[in-house]
Amino acid sequence: MSLSGTTVAPREFPANGGGLCQKGWTAGSLLTTPQRLTTPLVRSGAELVPATWDEALDLVARRITEIQAGHGRDAIAVFGGGGLTNEKSYLLGKFARVALGTSQVDYNGRFCMSSAAAAGTKAFGLDRGLPFPLTDIGDADAVLLIGSNPAETMPPFMQHLRKAIDAGGLVVVDPRRTPTAEQASLHLAPAPGTDLALALGILHALVAENLVDRDYVARRTRGFEAVWRIAVRWWPERVERITGVAAADQRRVASLLATARNAYVLTARGTEQHASGSDTVSAWINLALALGLPGRAGSGYGCLTGQGNGQGGREHGQKADQLPGYRRIDDPAAREHVARVWGVDPASLPGPGRSAYELLDALGTATGPKAMLVFGSNVVVSAPRSAHVVQRLRSLDLLVVADFVLSETAAMADVVLPVTQWAEESGTMTNLEGRVLLRQKAIDPPDGVRTDLEVLSGLARRLGQPAQRFPVRAEAVFAELREASRGGLADYSGVTYDRLRDGEALHWPVPGTDHPGTPRMFLDSFAHPDGRARFVPVEHRGPAEPVDDEFPLIATTGRVLQHYQSGAQTRRIAELSEAVPEVYVEVHPDTAARSGLADGDWARVISRRGETAARVRRVASMRPDTVFLPFHFPGAQRANLLTNPALDPASRMPEFKVCAVRLSPKDGAA
Repeated sequence: MSLSGTTVAPREFPANGGGLCQKGWTAGSLLTTPQRLTTPLVRSGAELVPATWDEALDLVARRITEIQAGHGRDAIAVFGGGGLTNEKSYLLGKFARVALGTSQVDYNGRFCMSSAAAAGTKAFGLDRGLPFPLTDIGDADAVLLIGSNPAETMPPFMQHLRKAIDAGGLVVVDPRRTPTAEQASLHLAPAPGTDLALALGILHALVAENLVDRDYVARRTRGFEAVWRIAVRWWPERVERITGVAAADQRRVASLLATARNAYVLTARGTEQHASGSDTVSAWINLALALGLPGRAGSGYGCLTGQGNGQGGREHGQKADQLPGYRRIDDPAAREHVARVWGVDPASLPGPGRSAYELLDALGTATGPKAMLVFGSNVVVSAPRSAHVVQRLRSLDLLVVADFVLSETAAMADVVLPVTQWAEESGTMTNLEGRVLLRQKAIDPPDGVRTDLEVLSGLARRLGQPAQRFPVRAEAVFAELREASRGGLADYSGVTYDRLRDGEALHWPVPGTDHPGTPRMFLDSFAHPDGRARFVPVEHRGPAEPVDDEFPLIATTGRVLQHYQSGAQTRRIAELSEAVPEVYVEVHPDTAARSGLADGDWARVISRRGETAARVRRVASMRPDTVFLPFHFPGAQRANLLTNPALDPASRMPEFKVCAVRLSPKDGAA
């Protein structure tokens, strides 16, 4: 790969085998896009006009001070992103709690992995996406993959499934027949929102066929009987009527997993992004525990994270209820420890704030924030009930966005701050297996562009903070992060830049500089005080919004191979944009015909919250009751104009994956 004259040599890396997907090998061209921002912008009337850095930061600091003087500390909100480095995530959370003194901070990872995190914490005592190296999956005879389409979303991952595929042991649970499902020996296509019932049906079959690992359950877990009292009512034939998955296939999955030498249960967004997402993941973990998989070498349960720093981004304090090291912000001991590292009074730290959607929903209201600072997120496209979120953003007294292009959210801002990109700065990321990676600077950024760390430091100093409290060097920030995380569940205290530069593979926790890291967790005990995992009793309740005569179809959303997240980056790369230039809706041919739609027509996809214009793709493998839209597109093509913000009670995850819609022809293009 060449980056503005700098050649970056490929190297063998276990997670991806040295391979990249189409998004990866085209990423370098993004750095020189003509739409790159290189100077701060400040709103003047209806326009954003260039300003100096001092003018922009002085304005932001002055307005923050004025708004907090009139409305209190929580009048300022901060919204982060799961793609930020560990250093940025850490300093952003610190900036919110120390420089601003606000509790109103959360991030877009709440829209991604939060349900799996909640379920994993309940079951195991802590959450790490994969508590084992990714390469372990390569030795599996059987893999149950639920709600994930890695053939498009992260193609290098597919190499780790090759043995299971060749052995006839890959089972994919997805309402769509995705490119991943095409490679499976068994594809289960439940109605969207019925995954929990399916998990109960497979567990019932496991017990009925005497396939439960009784010795493991007795030695290493608690609570199985309470779970069985629910599952006993969900025999496979009953589950078939609700999910559409044949009872015989449920029994086949139970047998396949139980008789495999090594097996894994892996969940992702498709089964998590529901108003019952944390319960649904708990149901899949219950199945894995009944099989005796978690904490056993060569087998296990894991969550496939979705963003560039999806694991690290949720560990270091940019989440509403969290302090660095996966500490809870309402834990007095955690507050004492982190406050000591930060050099502040523990009593000065705010308590838990609003979760991501609740924060967006409160913007500009009588009791909500009057201003918001956004780093690493494009909520206009990515948040559910998008039109409502736009209204809330418009009601703010101040919106500040740090970005490298004028994203749809940045275009609404009062101040836009141009920041560096991945090749132009150093920092650490934590991948889906809990391995801390050092991403070193390869090229200089354009003149006029600053790092997010420099932005936060500059604002903090203008708000009265001592300069040394907010360092601008990534390595200095990481040194402080190490101390803040020391003794926490996600302990990075033994990770150093020097160890990472030397090529050490360090999976957290790493509690000392002489500690080798923890690539495989739970082999001896789980993180609960008694060392045992917990079965969590959960009951199927279905989608928050059922279909009816007015809205008879189920819409679900997801990614495509060429685009990523809100598309703010990938839509600016010609090769990717030309491949998939617009939103589309996949529809079963019979469903399209009943709606008066032919292949290639523009359709109106209408929900109770709004409508999206989408090009029709007739797909014979689609369920007749389901339509699919990718969520990467802006304006009238936003899939999230449709989606339901009903929230999971534990994770506060919105129900992205199910909403009731209807289809009709649309006159003209979008």
